[in-house]
Amino acid sequence: MTVRRVSVYIDGFNLYHAIDELKPKENHLKWVDLWALSETLVLPGEAVITVKYFSAYANWKGDSLGRHQKYVTALKEKGVEFINGRFKKKRVKCKKCDKRFYTREEKETDVNIGVHLMADGLQNRFDRALVISADTDLNGAVDLTRTETVGKQIDIFALKRKNNNSKDLCKVSMTKLRNSLLPAEIICDGKKIIRPKEYDPPQN
Repeated sequence: MTVRRVSVYIDGFNLYHAIDELKPKENHLKWVDLWALSETLVLPGEAVITVKYFSAYANWKGDSLGRHQKYVTALKEKGVEFINGRFKKKRVKCKKCDKRFYTREEKETDVNIGVHLMADGLQNRFDRALVISADTDLNGAVDLTRTETVGKQIDIFALKRKNNNSKDLCKVSMTKLRNSLLPAEIICDGKKIIRPKEYDPPQN
């Protein structure tokens, strides 16, 4: 029997913020093993061959940056490919006081997911693709890839959020998320990566 190849494309910040809405009791779910989670989403006769994690480092946030870097290192040890985007300064106007100030917004993630999805589909690197994101900005890239490739199945998954009840999304269950966590300690290139205390599971 031919095994169907599955590639997974994960919008890192979209998943992070979906989990963040569950806090504080579910904060430990941010230490999720994305390869293990992906394997819970495939069907019989399918195998995960690639998991790509798209995100960007917030270099101005010391503690948060350190946790993110640890997480990426742990994911790479599990076989996940990290595609790094960037943040860009953006000048915005306060609606209350009319003052202008600078903020930062993540750039490139949507484009990166779209081009990787299209390229992998056209190069016949998967039979089925799973895009884990509730961001509707990706719909165009998904639809175009479906049109331009032959025989490729592409499904969009997302953790259910308060502001997104789309029936078109396949939902990632909380049970699968809770059962797909990275261990507390991981050895990467001879070095021990210890789970940040902020991601320790709650004590019963």
